Amino acid sequence: MAFHIVLVEPEIPANTGNIARTCAATGTWLHLVRPLGFQTDDKTLKRAGLDYWHAVHIEYHDSFQEVKDKYKDGRFFFATTKAQRIYTDLTFQDGDFLVFGKETKGLSPEILAEHPEQLMRMPMTDAVRSLNLSNSAAIILFEALRQTGFQGLR
Repeated sequence: MAFHIVLVEPEIPANTGNIARTCAATGTWLHLVRPLGFQTDDKTLKRAGLDYWHAVHIEYHDSFQEVKDKYKDGRFFFATTKAQRIYTDLTFQDGDFLVFGKETKGLSPEILAEHPEQLMRMPMTDAVRSLNLSNSAAIILFEALRQTGFQGLR
């Protein structure tokens, strides 16, 4: 089994490329929910992922609901600056889905309202609105991997 990163309507190709590279390095599945703010043949996307795209298990979905319907038994956790709980307060399990919203707006209010118990945030000062999407995904993914003993990684 593996962790899953779900990007709901990502807008910046370099962020998605960086996340894809992180997924390749960790055996994490990547789910991209349309609409995407870029073409999948974008040079910036390919450059950020370097030559690791062959090592990424990637799925495309037309809606977040489609992801939930396909993985009915999945445990989903949602990154948002609006959460009360910090990501390190959660207990992750192999196979969990870590969900991130678009760079400019985050996850929709509807998605957040449907999952109040699965929301998580990263602590930070008031000097910024949020961290970069690819950094956020890496930080939370590596906490999940740490909690599960970095299984399958050397």
